[in-house]
Amino acid sequence: MAKTEAKMEEGQFTPELIEEMKSKRGLKLRAENHSFNEEATKGAIRRFVDGIGDPNPLWRDPDYAKRTRFGSIVAPPSWVFSVLAGIQFGWKGLAGFHSASEMEIYKPVILDDKIRPEETFLDFEGPKESAFAGRLVSDYFEDKYFNRKEELVTKIIRLVIRAERKAARKKKKYHQIELPHPWREEELKAIEEEVLSEEIRGENPRFWEDVEEGDPLTPVVKGPLGLTDIVAMCVAGLAPAKLMAHGVSLREYRKKPAWAFRDPKTSAMEPIYAVHYNEEAAKAMGLPFSYDVGTQRHCWQIHLLTNWMGDEGWLKRSKAEYRKFVYLSDVLRITGKVTKKYVDEEGEHCVDIETHGMNQRDEDAMPGSATIALPLKGDPEEKWPISRRLDD
Repeated sequence: MAKTEAKMEEGQFTPELIEEMKSKRGLKLRAENHSFNEEATKGAIRRFVDGIGDPNPLWRDPDYAKRTRFGSIVAPPSWVFSVLAGIQFGWKGLAGFHSASEMEIYKPVILDDKIRPEETFLDFEGPKESAFAGRLVSDYFEDKYFNRKEELVTKIIRLVIRAERKAARKKKKYHQIELPHPWREEELKAIEEEVLSEEIRGENPRFWEDVEEGDPLTPVVKGPLGLTDIVAMCVAGLAPAKLMAHGVSLREYRKKPAWAFRDPKTSAMEPIYAVHYNEEAAKAMGLPFSYDVGTQRHCWQIHLLTNWMGDEGWLKRSKAEYRKFVYLSDVLRITGKVTKKYVDEEGEHCVDIETHGMNQRDEDAMPGSATIALPLKGDPEEKWPISRRLDD
């Protein structure tokens, strides 16, 4: 089969499509057919933390976790992304790029809990001018996650950018980057040492009194990003699209042709989601190389934060913006520092943290922020952040 490039549906921002999307504002989507994990089993949690590269024993070592206030392993705050990472929705034939997420976390996801997701299409802005693809639309989604008791565990606002593929290919905004990155062996050895030098606070509480504004967080380093990192992320449940095989996938593609394309090298039908591991798919989207997933990157930021706060800290809010693409072969250094220390309106002793995700091109690929509640030395343990969120 003589084909040289992947062919995807070429949608446009027509007046008719814009009016159709206006009619869908506030629509509650059918999340039950798009969820991945439903129960926080030991295996589901383990696959997730393996998939994001987080070695914290609180998520994976039952003997360690038994000694904590939780009494068993728990899921990291980012685990809800594996329940529902988002639904493919609207804007027929247009490219979608997850651009930011803002989380509020209310309750822990404990071992064997069952989580029910909801997703609502809130609104959109645009089309507006863009240097990347001529015109862009910004979609806003609200995702909620409820436990067995129907308590709200986490709420996430997601921003997804929509673009015309043809315009993005024509602009070639990012095609001047040399990819894969030409690493030298001595650079790779140094990066590996950085990866292994992360610090997990763990069972040693980080007390609010001991924190000062300006304190840095020990970085978490990811990369060079490889194909297996993307596969492991998919196994973890961070793919917002259904990844299926053979006749099961073909039946879905026959019903929704815009979800797939034929790979010009293998002749196989592939999902649009393959932009994250298939170079031909990435090029059809106007990008020079395969790249990471927004939720995957946000999980790395939360990895940094949970390392720093320890088992007794509580991540109340986390925001991450996905400003630059992180391509296969890239390295991301996730850093942070304390910017504010205060008692909030709920009477909790909190710190605000500013985070960054710097690549080897000295670009901030993921600016972000977070609020963490920490224990106070003078308080009895039943008033510490974790105790306040555990059921009696």
